[in-house]
Amino acid sequence: MHYKQIFAIAAITALTACNNHAKKILVYANTGVQINQEAKTVVQKDTVGHVDKELIYPTSDKVSLTVTGISGNTSIEIAEDGYYIVNLKAKDTIIGGFQKYSKPEDANRLMTQETLQHNIDSLQQMVANTNINAQNRTFFILPNTAVKISANINAHVVGPYHRMTSIAKEGNEEPEVYRFYSINEVRETIEKLIKLTK
Repeated sequence: MHYKQIFAIAAITALTACNNHAKKILVYANTGVQINQEAKTVVQKDTVGHVDKELIYPTSDKVSLTVTGISGNTSIEIAEDGYYIVNLKAKDTIIGGFQKYSKPEDANRLMTQETLQHNIDSLQQMVANTNINAQNRTFFILPNTAVKISANINAHVVGPYHRMTSIAKEGNEEPEVYRFYSINEVRETIEKLIKLTK
């Protein structure tokens, strides 16, 4: 085989391999945010409201987001391939993790007192940042930080203020779903659940 043919095959193989690399970044920010995907810059001017923006970078190289915020400037580094949550909300911690979504017909089933108390305990642990770790697929994401939630960029993420209760299977595969809330949402939910125990 001629050396030019070998070089061409090697180049095609390298390009194909590069195309398998990707970083999906879901940015949570406040209203009025300006995100430039190509320049990898974020300008955050507000401290209230909620915006989510998905960015995809098909590269194996490290991605650095330059963030200009009210409290100063920072750089968010995304080194590995995978699915990331970047929390750029000025005051809100984002918490949540992997969740098994019920079938649509199961969504309205009654909750027992035992299950109710278990849910309250779990939520209180999340707010306190206890029992939170990547092994449990639970996450406590402070402002101006990034967390890799999965190697699977096709995972489903249900973000703060969304009310989705079910996701359909794709064939026989259970969907990989992560549910995230603002910490204030969780505190409000805990208060409502506690009232149901009385």
